Amino acid sequence: MTRPPTVAQRRVIEAADPVTGRLRGTPAQLDSLVKRGLAFRHPRPPHDHFLTPAGHRIREAEPEAQPVAGAPAPAQGGFAARVGGEEEAPASGAARLREVHSAWQGLLELRRMTNPGGATDRPCGWERAHLVRAAALALEAAGHRPAGPDGDGYRVRATPQPEAVAVYAPDEAALRACTATLERAGWQAGAYTEPRTRVRYLLASPRRA
Repeated sequence: MTRPPTVAQRRVIEAADPVTGRLRGTPAQLDSLVKRGLAFRHPRPPHDHFLTPAGHRIREAEPEAQPVAGAPAPAQGGFAARVGGEEEAPASGAARLREVHSAWQGLLELRRMTNPGGATDRPCGWERAHLVRAAALALEAAGHRPAGPDGDGYRVRATPQPEAVAVYAPDEAALRACTATLERAGWQAGAYTEPRTRVRYLLASPRRA
């Protein structure tokens, strides 16, 4: 299990820019965060340091508190984009909007750091390894409403095809809106109809160039 950040490291993380995740600290502090995968050094001058998605999750987490007898255990796993249809979905509101925004900004920085030429207009390796979560984050960050347990909204699901997810929406207008969002986020998306159910859906995959 990864050790939690030290008090000094947490102070640096909490002082990061709330939108870009840009960090300020001593070279030793920044280097220690990079080694732990909580920050990265931008490859282009002035070589500033930024939070990784893992660093953003720590910054957005509630401060640790002493357990109270009889209280439920805190949820584990940190931030997760809404894929739609969850039985227990996180509460909506300003805090959720900030969390989603920070996660999306962190993902853009990860693209800038890992894609050739620092390109942010197409998905990076992390997104290709986490297709459902990546597509869901693009949709949620753009303001699309995920489906509740019984309600309408988008749903992102894995498919047997390599590097492809299925996206379902309540109607054709919502499906077209999801298509536009995913294409702006660097995905390729096309509409299809399931042969037996006649349900319309998108098949989306990360664009490579």
